[in-house]
Amino acid sequence: MPLKDKYDYIVTGGGCAGLSFILHLLQAPSLANKTILLIEKEQNRTNDRTWCYWEKNAGFFEEIVFRKWHKAWFHGLGYDALKNLGPYAYKMIRGIDFYNHCYERMAQSGRVDMVHEAVKGIENINGGVEVSAGNEIFRGDFAFNSILFDKPILADTTYYLLQHFKGWIIETKEAVFDPAQPTLMDFRVAQDHGTTFVYVMPFSANKALVEFTLFSPSLLEQEAYDEGLRDYLKDYLKITDYTLLEEEFGVIPMTDHVFSPTSGNIVHLGTAGGQTKPSSGYTFRFIQKHVAAVVDQLAVSGNPFLEKSVLQKRFMWYDRVLLHMLFHKKMPGSRIFTLLFSRNPIQRIFRFLDNETKLRQELILLNTLPQWPFMKAGWKELFK
Repeated sequence: MPLKDKYDYIVTGGGCAGLSFILHLLQAPSLANKTILLIEKEQNRTNDRTWCYWEKNAGFFEEIVFRKWHKAWFHGLGYDALKNLGPYAYKMIRGIDFYNHCYERMAQSGRVDMVHEAVKGIENINGGVEVSAGNEIFRGDFAFNSILFDKPILADTTYYLLQHFKGWIIETKEAVFDPAQPTLMDFRVAQDHGTTFVYVMPFSANKALVEFTLFSPSLLEQEAYDEGLRDYLKDYLKITDYTLLEEEFGVIPMTDHVFSPTSGNIVHLGTAGGQTKPSSGYTFRFIQKHVAAVVDQLAVSGNPFLEKSVLQKRFMWYDRVLLHMLFHKKMPGSRIFTLLFSRNPIQRIFRFLDNETKLRQELILLNTLPQWPFMKAGWKELFK
């Protein structure tokens, strides 16, 4: 299919945010005449990641949910509980299923052109945008970008931690897992390198994803993640005989740096647009809410620009306070999360981490944490 001289929307980056945005666009009847170009270096054809998230009802990607659970274990410092998640379900989507689903929907629509080149740059030109990729220049009215080209330039007072993780999908000969009971967080592992926990997502009685996760300023050597996984399997799950089927590795920034949501006619999506929760690293649900709001705005007004709400600023302050506590080592993350999960219904925690609580609920939750250290951190962050 020959490319057009100009597009209404150019999407740069074909990961979760870019593909989610395109699928939301394709569902908007009033935008059915808009031309769309996706520029991505290459199509994703491997199961390179897994997205896990909680959700109350059937979501936008419900048909490709690989597994869902209605209960989950939390293991902390002297506290262990199997939590009933209702009305939430904890859901998992495999990367390969997500990519294939999006590519199929795009092909069926016949409305999305694709260019497989690395994006070199995006500029605002004459009321529109120009995107350079490969040896070509592509023009459009708006660009929707999810590529984080460089680490952001941080102010001296900005926190920048990493959530880094390595996951193994393993298969055992014996039935060792309860497929209905995943482990959301297990903090019983050593905390030598920072806040460290493991989660276990069972697919069947003898197959599961086991993921070793840390919040810290720097990455570990790869062997350290492998050692953490081997030790957890041996010490806590009592598994020594297993087959490693797949592995994944990822790094998510946890920062209070304010990513610019827009620049002229360039709209940033995903982590590049500030849709990664600074205090937890959760991104998938925030991406879905953000791209849905952008598409709604396009349908109503013809422009994609959203106003930042007071509510967003309040939750950013909460995020900064937790980052302050972790970065300055005022209190171990394992203790903070153990207190949260032992003193609050998990539904309240989910709503809070989704930025959906009311102020009264937030005060109740915050009151379950040690008040003096959090008050000092909160005061400093309020006037930073």
